[in-house]
Amino acid sequence: MTNPLTRLSEHGVSIWLDDLSRDRLVSGNLAAVIRDKAVVGVTTNPSIFQRAIAGGSGSAYEAQLRDLALRGVTAEEAVRVLTTADVRAAADTLRPVYDRTEGHDGRISLEVDPRLAHRTDATVAEARQLWWMVDRPNVLIKIPATRAGLPAITRAIAEGISVNVTLIFSIERYRAVADAYLSGLEAALEAGRDLSGIESVASFFVSRLDTETDRRLEQVGTEKALALRGQAGLANSRLAHEAYEEIVASERWRALEAAGANPQRLLWTSTSTKNPAYPDTAYVTGLVTAGTVNTLPEATLDAVADHGDIQGDTVRGRYAQAAEVFAGLAGAGIDYDEVVQVLEDEGVKAFEDAWQALLGSVGSSLLRLGEGPAE
Repeated sequence: MTNPLTRLSEHGVSIWLDDLSRDRLVSGNLAAVIRDKAVVGVTTNPSIFQRAIAGGSGSAYEAQLRDLALRGVTAEEAVRVLTTADVRAAADTLRPVYDRTEGHDGRISLEVDPRLAHRTDATVAEARQLWWMVDRPNVLIKIPATRAGLPAITRAIAEGISVNVTLIFSIERYRAVADAYLSGLEAALEAGRDLSGIESVASFFVSRLDTETDRRLEQVGTEKALALRGQAGLANSRLAHEAYEEIVASERWRALEAAGANPQRLLWTSTSTKNPAYPDTAYVTGLVTAGTVNTLPEATLDAVADHGDIQGDTVRGRYAQAAEVFAGLAGAGIDYDEVVQVLEDEGVKAFEDAWQALLGSVGSSLLRLGEGPAE
C-alpha cells in the first residue's frame, strides 16, 4: 500500500474511487485498486457510465446489449440493466471491505435518473427500483440535493434505503440535507426499523466552487480579488465540516445515535484540480480529517500516492480562516448564493446531458444488434 494513501487512511479518511466500468470489473482492476491503493469504496454518476458504456469500454457490454436487443427492451430499461449489473458486481467485489468495516465502508453508489432531479415522487420511486434491482446491502442510492430531492431523501431513509446525497454546493443546503437525513431516521425509528443498517453520505462538491468563483474574481480584477483565487473550495468544505460538528453535537442527533443510527459522513467530491496552476492533490491534502470520505478519480488517486503530503488534520481549527475567505469574497462583490445556485443548475444539467447521451448510444446499439438474421 502506498505510503501517502496509508497515511490518509490512518488519519480517518475513507478513500473511495470515483469511477467504474465493466472493464475494471472483468479484468480484476477494481479488486487490485482495492488491494493496492487503500480504496474502500466506489462512486459512480451518469457521466462515468456514459464514458464506460458509450466510450472505450463499450465492447465489454456487447454480449449483454445483444441479449437486450433481442428481447426488444427500451434504451432506458437497457441502461438500468447494464448499470445495476455493474454496481451489483462492484458491491460483491467490495463486500469483504464492507464486512471488515462492519458496513462503514465497502460501499458503491448508483444515481437515480438525473432527469427526475426536480420531481420528488418520481425520485423516490426510482430509488426504490434501483435498491431492489441491485439487491445488495452495501449499495448507496444517489439522490441530488435539489429542493425536490430533500423530501425524497427523507422518504428513502425512512424506508431503510441507504442514500448518497449528491450535488451539494452550499452550507445552507448541506444543513437542509442533514435535516432531511435526521427526519428520515426519526421516521424509520418510529416505524420500528433497525437504524444500524442505514448509512448515508453527503457529497460536498469542492473544485467546481473554485472554478466559478475564480472566473468572477478575474472579472473583478483587483489585487485583493485575484489573491482570493483557489481558496473558496477548501474554505467552503471546512465550513461544511464545522456545520457537521454542530449537527452531531445536537441533542436530536444524540437521541438517534443512542438508538443505533450512523452519522451521515461528509464526502468530498469533485476533488480533481480543474486549474492546472493548482497542485493536483490540493483537494485531498487540504481536506484531511477523521470521519470523512474523499472520492477520487484514479489520476488524482495516483497523484496522491506519488507525492501527496499528508501532514495531519487540515480541517479542524481552520474554520475562522475559512470564514475570512468568504468575508473577502463578499467584499469583492462575489454573490455566494448566486454562485452555488449556478453550480447546482449546471451540475443537474451536466448529468442530464450525460444520461441523454448514454440513452442515445445504447439505443443505437440496440438497433444495430437487433438487426441480425430472423430465427
